[in-house]
Amino acid sequence: MVQLIVGKKGKGKTKYLLDKVNTAIKAANGNIVYLDKSSKHMYELNNKVRLIDVSIYPLKNSDEFIGFICGILSQDHDLEQMYLDSFLRLSRLEGNESMIDDCVSQLENVSKIFNVDFILSVAMDKEELSASLQEKVILAL
Repeated sequence: MVQLIVGKKGKGKTKYLLDKVNTAIKAANGNIVYLDKSSKHMYELNNKVRLIDVSIYPLKNSDEFIGFICGILSQDHDLEQMYLDSFLRLSRLEGNESMIDDCVSQLENVSKIFNVDFILSVAMDKEELSASLQEKVILAL
């Protein structure tokens, strides 16, 4: 399953995502990974959550990003949830918002195959998203 937390920059998406992941780890049976654009939030995360700073990897586009996600999944068969903060930046979709549907669709397929939930923060208003993506929104700020 793919869920979206949406809202313009500075609306509180990251704080909500951090609270959600720290709550989820208490009840998790498997592992949880938090992908971010830096390691800035390292001390705000429960130490059982694996933080990955995506900015240190040379990803050029959203296809490489999906490959990166699959690489993480191939190394951890107990992975239960992945939290992706600043999704547009991580997936190299900033300025290319027309490709979001395709990328999220690929994540949905990966989610079904590997039974992993993806929770994404997206710096867009709900109204800017396609109808299919609006259905995945769990919080609009």
